[in-house]
Amino acid sequence: MLERIGSKDKVPEAVEQFKTHGQRLSGFGHRVYRNYDPRAKIVKRIADDVFEIVGVNPLMEIALELERVALEDDYFIKRSLYPNVDFYSGIIYQAAGFPTEIF
Repeated sequence: MLERIGSKDKVPEAVEQFKTHGQRLSGFGHRVYRNYDPRAKIVKRIADDVFEIVGVNPLMEIALELERVALEDDYFIKRSLYPNVDFYSGIIYQAAGFPTEIF
């Protein structure tokens, strides 16, 4: 999803696409947690620590901008679509250099 968005400056446009086309935003929302996933708060702190060590690459910049935009957007707030633990664990996984392709 982050590669498809392409760059940090394209995040607002991508968010609008998700909203208007009813697509799912990977790593946002949770079946049980209707507010911010409490596990995500913990993993986000770990992600911040990882970024201090490995730096923030362009995909991470896109992910962090996506998080920022979505957390400020009424569409996501009204639908309780907050980043979940998978969002943060996925960006840690990518930051660590593991393959991101799904086989």
